Amino acid sequence: MVRQAKAQRMLTHDQIWVALDRLAARAGLSPSGLAKRAGLDPTTFNRSKRVTPDGRERWPSTESIAKALAATGDSIDTFARLIDDETGNGRSVPLLGLALAGTSGAFDESGLPSGKGWTEVALPTVEDSQTFALEIAGDALAPTYRDGDVILVSPGTAIRKGDRVVVKTTAGEVTIATLKRRTTKSLELQPLDAAQAERTMATGEVAWIARIVWASQ
Repeated sequence: MVRQAKAQRMLTHDQIWVALDRLAARAGLSPSGLAKRAGLDPTTFNRSKRVTPDGRERWPSTESIAKALAATGDSIDTFARLIDDETGNGRSVPLLGLALAGTSGAFDESGLPSGKGWTEVALPTVEDSQTFALEIAGDALAPTYRDGDVILVSPGTAIRKGDRVVVKTTAGEVTIATLKRRTTKSLELQPLDAAQAERTMATGEVAWIARIVWASQ
């Protein structure tokens, strides 16, 4: 019984990384943004660095955690509370890399997270309980969104002209753009790169559309 109780109090790999995610979210940053502010390599806290190619768990160093706390002005006591999620600042939502969003089974028919590949990240509290997050990879969406940025997507939030949205087609393509016009027959989108031509989709081509309500910096 004593051994079991001790085991239950041991910190896990996921707890430490989620606490770092929560620390970043409290400061309005993505994990890469927190690393930059702390004077670390921008990829130090990225999800791709948390498990080695051969499947071994990689833990953050005490030095990197100390620098992250110094960068946000938080104490080790705050970090301990973030591990247990006692702060009430935000909540964990499902997270998936944008590159995987178009894969089969990543979402159900209504556009909600489904299947494998999803992890969790702590982000600002929102009213929509179905909110999920996507992590940007690469600079194809720069300067609006950069590598390592996290966007919060809310399927339950009303969409208006001018909103940035995520659209998934029935063919499996995932697009991030600005909504220009929506009718019963079509969807008109403006790519984030203003130099690109507007795109019109027939309603029948759209599997789902959801509004982007927040993005890390």
